[in-house]
Amino acid sequence: MSWKDLYPFTGKRFDVGGAEMHYLDEGQGETVLMVHGNPTWSFYFRELVRALRGTHRCLVPDHVGMGLSDRPDDAHYRYTLKRRIDDLDALMGAAAPEGPVTLIVHDWGGMIGMGWAVRHPSRVKAIVAFNTACFRLPAEKKLPPMLGLLRGPLGTALRMSRFARTKVLETCTARKRLAPDVAEGYLSVCDDSLSSRAVQRFVQDIPLKPGDPAWATVVEIESRLHLLRGVPLLLPWGLKDWVFDAAFLKGWGERFPKARVRRFEDCGHFLLEDAPEELVALIADFVAGPVAA
Repeated sequence: MSWKDLYPFTGKRFDVGGAEMHYLDEGQGETVLMVHGNPTWSFYFRELVRALRGTHRCLVPDHVGMGLSDRPDDAHYRYTLKRRIDDLDALMGAAAPEGPVTLIVHDWGGMIGMGWAVRHPSRVKAIVAFNTACFRLPAEKKLPPMLGLLRGPLGTALRMSRFARTKVLETCTARKRLAPDVAEGYLSVCDDSLSSRAVQRFVQDIPLKPGDPAWATVVEIESRLHLLRGVPLLLPWGLKDWVFDAAFLKGWGERFPKARVRRFEDCGHFLLEDAPEELVALIADFVAGPVAA
């Protein structure tokens, strides 16, 4: 089976200032916005889209440089957190300018999605966040060595190597290995220097100190999280994630003490790949339950 058989959607395109963003627009009803991170794309949310599109409108963008979106070079696009949030804001302003939104975020999509949410807190009906962040690196958490390598010159060589990208992808699940067609779904859209540029730029944009390009943006997001404290929040978490581990889950809990938490002890970073049936059912129940009242 080809990965395309697993992704039976016809996307749309939206211009975000000279680059076209690909996005899914599936179903009808209240909007569910799904925001991916790194190194994924809308393919990651495929089963969730299938489950929710019968009752909701699912908007699922591919960030510029990722998935089926355009891949501009650095001279024509700034691969920064602020630009990502601005892109999402522009897409939502055009595709879903009003009405309640349930936000579902993963990995760096948490920072991007929550960056949009704090700009529009009155529109946010509910949030599902898993293995992600909306705040700076926790004090007890060090940057993983692999991410340190990807930030530097060696990272360019690593991202250009399909073998290296395959090995990194293998660390993203813990309960089970990715099936070959699923792995190909991630690798096939990120198969050369140009198409893998955004993967490295995401890592390089992780703010570690004042003055880093994303630092001020993250500080601003943190300062406005209180605007979302009353929003129903579900935190499913793969605890074998080597990046967004228990320290990040603790960070969410400190900021949102009323959040509903579901720990997956034997799952990793790609929680939707490790436990698709359980997680999809959990999220569908959350969206259709008290949140929908």
